[in-house]
Amino acid sequence: MSAPEALLRVEDLKVEFPSEDGVVHAVDGISYEVQAGKTLGIVGESGSGKTVSSMTTLGLTRRQGANISGRIMFGGRDLVSLPEDELRAVRGNEIAMIFQDPLSALHPLYRVGNQLVEAVLAHRDVSKAKARERAVELLGLVGIPDPAKRVDAYPHEFSGGMRQRAMIAMALANEPKLLIADEPTTALDVTVQAQILALMERLQQELGMAILIITHDLGVVAEVADDIAVMYAGRIVETGSAEEIFSKPQHPYTWGLLRSIPRLDSPRDEELVPIFGTPPSLINPPSGCHFHPRCPYAQPDHARIDPQLEQVGDEPGHQVACLLETDVRRRLWAELSAGGTPEAALAEVGITDAGLTPEEPR
Repeated sequence: MSAPEALLRVEDLKVEFPSEDGVVHAVDGISYEVQAGKTLGIVGESGSGKTVSSMTTLGLTRRQGANISGRIMFGGRDLVSLPEDELRAVRGNEIAMIFQDPLSALHPLYRVGNQLVEAVLAHRDVSKAKARERAVELLGLVGIPDPAKRVDAYPHEFSGGMRQRAMIAMALANEPKLLIADEPTTALDVTVQAQILALMERLQQELGMAILIITHDLGVVAEVADDIAVMYAGRIVETGSAEEIFSKPQHPYTWGLLRSIPRLDSPRDEELVPIFGTPPSLINPPSGCHFHPRCPYAQPDHARIDPQLEQVGDEPGHQVACLLETDVRRRLWAELSAGGTPEAALAEVGITDAGLTPEEPR
């Protein structure tokens, strides 16, 4: 999966947080890479480890007392072992991040322009006047109207979409090689979401940067991602090109994510299909396949055997961690994508010993 030209390469990353109740295995041995100029989407439910992995890339989980192992290679340097002063020079300069909530990420008592100026001065040896010129330029770049006037506004004077644009402007202040976007369209209406995603795509083409986008919304990654990694309970359970993940998904969890979003070609009164149950405890994760307690297709031995990522057939880069055989997965998804139920899919492949979740007994 790895290639020497990758801009960012994460190798067997583990992040654990000691707590009174036990050790939280927030990230449990994940590996992925982001190519220069490309977009990787990391998707999964809340608590799957998406944000923790990206914050570890920036060294932000160090401050929270996390135990970190593995490697995060960027520009020939391992960010896991990089001294804090050297990592600080990377953070906000070569790698920048758009945080989930722009209202809380922006300081409410400082003008937006002053915060942009501070971001520029932190990594550039320029005058305040030049930094202010850069701030106005950045606001214009991200589509803020009348940037020379808006630069003196406070965050509460911006709409939600404008605050998100201001956060993107701040992240782009020093023209990073990698932009990490954590739920960049959360709490925005669909029209503004589309504008923000289009803006990110345009800026990527103009600046040539790589993007790592973190979201629970498959509709978002469908718009922008070249490759997708699906995370569950701190692990990557499937990874591949966006085309492969959407057209030939291989993991039952990925199927659940895909079937839980509305489709334009479905009847208006058709109900969405939720993933039953809740994400497992990261202190005491399930044995074997972590997804087996919620998987309608799990068989008795799936509670004992821990699946590893393996390549799917001859598809380069498409990997899945699932104990079902490839042909069985293909036939199950064919039945599900045609509108069938899990029971019908199981009957189609002749499996009689799989158990549905406790929330949905057969």
